[in-house]
Amino acid sequence: MRFRHPDGSTVHLAYCTNVHPAETLDGVLAQLRDHCEPVRRRLGRDRLGIGLWLAKDAAHALVTDPSALRGLRTELDRRGLEVVTLNGFPYEDFGAEEVKYRVYKPDWSDPERLEHTTALARVLAGLLPDDVTDGSISTLPLAWRTAYDEHSAETARTALLTLAERLDALAELTGRDIRLGLEPEPGCIVETTADAIAPLTEIGHDRIGICVDTCHLATSFEDPITALDALTEARVPVIKSQLSAALHAENPHLPEVREALAAFDEPRFLHQTRTATAAALRGTDDLGQALGDEALPDASPWRAHFHVPLHAAPTAPLTSTLDVLKSALTRLVGGPRPLTRHLEVETYTWQALPAELRPRARSQLAEGIAAELTLARDLLTDLGLKELP
Repeated sequence: MRFRHPDGSTVHLAYCTNVHPAETLDGVLAQLRDHCEPVRRRLGRDRLGIGLWLAKDAAHALVTDPSALRGLRTELDRRGLEVVTLNGFPYEDFGAEEVKYRVYKPDWSDPERLEHTTALARVLAGLLPDDVTDGSISTLPLAWRTAYDEHSAETARTALLTLAERLDALAELTGRDIRLGLEPEPGCIVETTADAIAPLTEIGHDRIGICVDTCHLATSFEDPITALDALTEARVPVIKSQLSAALHAENPHLPEVREALAAFDEPRFLHQTRTATAAALRGTDDLGQALGDEALPDASPWRAHFHVPLHAAPTAPLTSTLDVLKSALTRLVGGPRPLTRHLEVETYTWQALPAELRPRARSQLAEGIAAELTLARDLLTDLGLKELP
């Protein structure tokens, strides 16, 4: 979906396909048929943006076979879909029964992360619509915080500088400007937007910046206006933003609240949980840890890294951090010039929701994703952007 910003530029809205597990190119093509095109039809649109997640095998197939890349581009066009952004965070097996800590491997100290991201950039350059020259990729925020030392940090920095050089060369060769955004996430080396400023200013390249995920922003209790103003002041480019909402518990000391939270403690994904105390931000790696053995203070609200559907906040006594998303979006695209032109709805946890909230059929999932995109569209038009055909 495209929108005209008051400054005349085009802002793109997509939804991320990591909600549909696929490890191979055939799986990606099936996604387009079974999920993405049905969402487009439900929205009544001739064209829908999708943020592709390409696992390592799919990316390898596309970057090594020009005919396969042309075939994917043709299939996107045939189904009324377009790609300006990729989710390069998960590497493989994102649809496995247990993902948890594995999603952070390989990290940026591993050469395979550089090679995979380079492949993604080359693929994206070939998938961009004919009238679009700018593409974006989101990636993990360097590494998970453990087993990361000074040598790892220097290796990661060198890898990102190498990638920047490759992106420069790709732009010269193709005329396509592909940029990368580190995505701060609780528990990682770059946990917050503030943590991103030092490494990104040290790299100092306009093709390497930040991806602001509004669920992660909220989980870390960051004020979105303060965070985005600090990035602007530091001249850190916002490459893209993922529109997502975290799980919020106002009164975690109450038994009924803990019972409600326990329904979201599931085995597939990591749900880092945080609370802001008077002294500092406190947290656990997973929601189950927070609920057990008084591991987390409960005198203040808790927020958990669980991407809840944008249009359907949990019922009381829980809610979502949609207000944080709205505040961030106002600062991102509501000013005289947008801070980013790539927005991506990223609720990948539909099948991890409590059983009674999960979609039971493809049609229900398509309806839910369409409803999320409708909410995001309405927020954008309320900010003065004009939806384009």
